[in-house]
This record gives sequence, C-alpha cells and structure tokens, in this order.
Amino acid sequence: MDKRFITDIPKTGLAGLKAHWPSDLQSGLLVFLIALPLCLGISVASGFPPSAGIITAVIGGVLVSRISGSYLTINGPAAGLIVVVLAAVQALGEGDALAGYRYTLAAIVVASVLQVLMGVFKLGRLSAFFPASVVHGMLAAIGLIIVITQTHVMLGVAPEPGSLFSSIAQIPHSLLNMNTQTALISFLGLEILIVWPLLNTKIPASVMVVLVGMLFAWHFGLDQQTTLAGTGYLVAIPDDFLASFCFPDFSKMTTVAFWEAVLGISLVGSLESLLSAAAVDKLDPYKRTSDLDRDLTAVGIGNVVCGLLGGLPMIAEIVRSSANITNGAKTAWANFFHGLLLLLFVVLFTGLIQRIPLASLATLLVYTGYRLASPKAFARVGDIGKEQLAMFVVTIAGVLAVDLLFGVALGIVAKLAISLVRGVWPGNLFKIHFTIGPKADGTIVVKLLGSALFSNFLPLKQSLATIEQGKTVIFDFSDGYLIDHTVMEFIHDFKLNYEAQGGQCQKIGQAMETFSDHALAARLMTADDRK
Repeated sequence: MDKRFITDIPKTGLAGLKAHWPSDLQSGLLVFLIALPLCLGISVASGFPPSAGIITAVIGGVLVSRISGSYLTINGPAAGLIVVVLAAVQALGEGDALAGYRYTLAAIVVASVLQVLMGVFKLGRLSAFFPASVVHGMLAAIGLIIVITQTHVMLGVAPEPGSLFSSIAQIPHSLLNMNTQTALISFLGLEILIVWPLLNTKIPASVMVVLVGMLFAWHFGLDQQTTLAGTGYLVAIPDDFLASFCFPDFSKMTTVAFWEAVLGISLVGSLESLLSAAAVDKLDPYKRTSDLDRDLTAVGIGNVVCGLLGGLPMIAEIVRSSANITNGAKTAWANFFHGLLLLLFVVLFTGLIQRIPLASLATLLVYTGYRLASPKAFARVGDIGKEQLAMFVVTIAGVLAVDLLFGVALGIVAKLAISLVRGVWPGNLFKIHFTIGPKADGTIVVKLLGSALFSNFLPLKQSLATIEQGKTVIFDFSDGYLIDHTVMEFIHDFKLNYEAQGGQCQKIGQAMETFSDHALAARLMTADDRK
C-alpha cells in the first residue's frame, strides 16, 4: 500500500489551517480570480443582480467550507443552474424582474430545506438512479441554452422576451444590429480563452478576458452608453455591498409555478453537487472520500442562507474545484480563503467591478456552454454505445422542447425502455439479485444474478461499501444477463478506490455481446438468468 495514505494525509480543522495555510491560501487566491467573473456572469445570466453570485460564493466559502463533508471542493454558483433559476424568475415574475427575483429567492429557501432533509436522511445515494448519459445530456442541453441566450449579450443586443426558440430565431437580427464595440470585446475574449491556456501561465484566462474587456470598455466609453432597451453595457452593483442583500417573498407558495421552481432547483442543484463532489474525490491526490450526505446537508444550509440574503443557489463546483487541486490545495480552508477574498474584494474594490463589461462575462459563459455541448461531448457518449447516445440526445431534446425536469424524466424512460427491449424482465428493472460471500482463502465473491442496471444497483452499492479493506474482491458476472454502463462505470470506480486502499479486484464472466468497443460499455452475459 502507498504509505502516503497512512502518514501524509493532511490534517483538518484548526490543525490543518496551521499546517497547510500557505498552500491553501495560494490556491484560494487563484480560485478567487477564476470565481469572481464567473459569479458575476452566472448571476446576470440567471436574471439575478450581479452581486447575487458573490453573496453565494462568500457563503459557500466562509460558511459551508466549515461544515461540509468534503475536502477540496469549491462551493459557489454554477452555470448548470442558470437555466432553472432564470426560468423561475420569468415564470414567477410574469414580466416584473424584481418581483420574480424575490419569489425565486423564496423557492431557493424551500428547495434548500429539501436538500438539508435529503442529507439528514442520507438520500444522497439516490443520485445513482440517474444514468450518466442522462445527466450528461441535461448538462449539454444547459450548455446549448447558455450559448443561445448569451450570444445576444456578446453582441450587445437585448432580444425580445420569449421562448428559447424565439431567442434562436432572433440571433440573425442581433447579428445585423450588433454593437460593434461589445462584439469586438467578445471576440477578443474568445481568442484569449482559446490561446491563453497554451501559454502555460499561472494567471487564469478568465482574468485576462475581464482585464482586456475593461481596457476596451474604457477606451470605447461604454460606461456612457446604453442599449436600445435602456440597460447599460457594464456590471451594475451597489457601491455599498450591504445594499446588495435582498429578502425573499413567499407569497406565491401556493402556485404551481413556485413548486416547479422548487423541484427544479432542488433536483438539479442536488444532483450536480453530488456528482461534482464525487468527481473531485477522484482527483484528490490523497484519495480521501467525501461524506456526500453531510456535504449535501452543508450545501443545503448554505443555500438557505443564500436565499434569505439574495444569493443564487450553490453547488460543489467541478471546474473551480479542479483548479483548486491543481494549484496545490490541501484542505477545505482553500475554499474558505476563496470566499473570504471575494468578500474583501467586493467591499474594497466595488469600483473595479463596475467597470467590467457584460460582454466579457457573456463570453466566459458561452465558452463554458460550448464545452458542455461540444461535438466532443457527443462523441464521448457515442463511444460508449449507441443506446447511450440515444438517451443523451433524447434528454437534450426534452430539455430544449419543454424544461429540465421533463428532459431528465424522458431520458430515464428511454433508458428503461431500452432495457426492456434488450430482454430484461420487468421484475428485474428495479430489483437486483446478487450474493456476497467469502471463500476459504479469504477472497470475497460478489456474484451478480440476472440484470444489474442503473435503476436497481443501489443495494449492491450499499453492500460493497461495507466490505473490509485489503481483501481480494471478485465480481462474478457468469450468471448475469445485462450489465449496463452505469453499473460497469460504478464497478470500475469501486475497483480504483479499493485498490488505492491496498485491496485487489477482479472480474470473471464472458460477455456474449458488448454494445461498443468501450471498456465500460453495457454488455450481455452468456447466461440467461433473468430473475
């Protein structure tokens, strides 16, 4: 076993602060530089005041970092929640942006209470019920929506209110009527985002996008200009940060639109946060495992405070967390420092924030949206199997045509239908059959019987979590029927984590058919025991 896992694991709490504050402060500083423009951009794109994202990141760093169950995650607003929050503002406000903002804050508070209850009752494991391709499809759809809506901002044009398809139809009009100055700022920003990472410098590309945008905005005098709709081209936040606080209005709690917003915020926020925290654990060089239920509880508590004070909902954010690890963070104090630095900056340097062009922030979001929905994203899913690509596309279509909840539900129904077509018995869709037992030599055999699917493997996941470390675990597929991609991916991750702690894992059983050349593709086994 790697001795690092025994002797070099960073301390936590005040001991961790004393031992690791230099590396955590340095990482927190760099993450702060990345987070500042993204927090502002996500707020504006969500229909919230720009300062709302700062409020969220400050609470996520200063408060949630002290009570969470993770080690290296950065908590803050994320692009994945833009669509659901903006939809809530528009549906609840009915044309009144300020009223919609306050009603949505109330929905965030209620959704956050649900998050806390999910964590307390240890329901974080239910995230496993969502197939990976459906989740990726949801994120790709969000990416497409961000690109469509923020393209207008990049061009300096305010489109007429309407549906997503109306926004798409208005893109040619925005191109013909663009503000050439903001369009130039946006174009330069995209060039920086593409080229800057190749220079291998410590300064984040997002910071350069904002600095160059501020320089050109000053040169063009954008602070003196307004759009045809009467709005400005620069970030508008109060001179006094305390004036940014806003309180929720619960008067629409009895409406259907309110509870649709609650469910959307709770589902998407919880799912993204749990998946991101689990992904960050895989990047942790010390292979620590987060307490996901405690983490969900902490995020829920933080979101209650955000909703009460005027902030966006937060998640465990994967991009900033990855940067945190890359920059040498050791403990959750890096998250704390990132939040504290944001607070100090917004209090002391409000004037600088007010000089940031909205076009620069929109450029950052369009680039983020493109990465979520790039051709590479489609290719990666397609490599796993045609059925995964089908679920991916169906989910995207459902999200774009109706909304996030409908798209995710449609993707899950499509996955269940594919399983039935492939011969899984209806009684096996939600019930798994397996045994776990030791052999005389101490080897532990996990024998799968029938089909193991995303919709039934939760009991297997729970049972594997109780296996003693340091053993040899054999997964016996010889009496299985259909093992889907979600289960194959889970077993792969379990194998990596278990072997990192000194154990060994093996798989036996001959596949009769795999549905692609991908190592973790769904497969039919030789047996036909579909109990």
